[in-house]
Amino acid sequence: QVQLVESGGGLVQAGGSLRLSCAASGNIFSINVMGWYRQAPGKQRELVATITRGGSTNYADSVKGRFTISRDNAKNTMYLQMNDLKPEDTAVYYCNADLLRFSSDTYYTYWGQGTQVTVSS
Repeated sequence: QVQLVESGGGLVQAGGSLRLSCAASGNIFSINVMGWYRQAPGKQRELVATITRGGSTNYADSVKGRFTISRDNAKNTMYLQMNDLKPEDTAVYYCNADLLRFSSDTYYTYWGQGTQVTVSS
């Protein structure tokens, strides 16, 4: 059994900051790429940022310079530091991970349940 659990969401004023965490637990042998996605009401889920096991990162243009993705491989945990938040960043934020279980020889993608981020103007 594998679980991804997000935390750190909440309500913040425009210009403020939040730090999201995503902890992976369970029967995990290795985690490859991890990522943050978000979905605003009435919109499709979109990529926010991804990070490889080696630390290479990729960001959506809308968050470049404001958000920073990082991970702690020893703790199977990923973070998203969000600064200078804007009302348009309001969404449910989901983490995902491409991981290999001890009982498998194939990487599968797992998703967390999401955490709400609301930015007031």
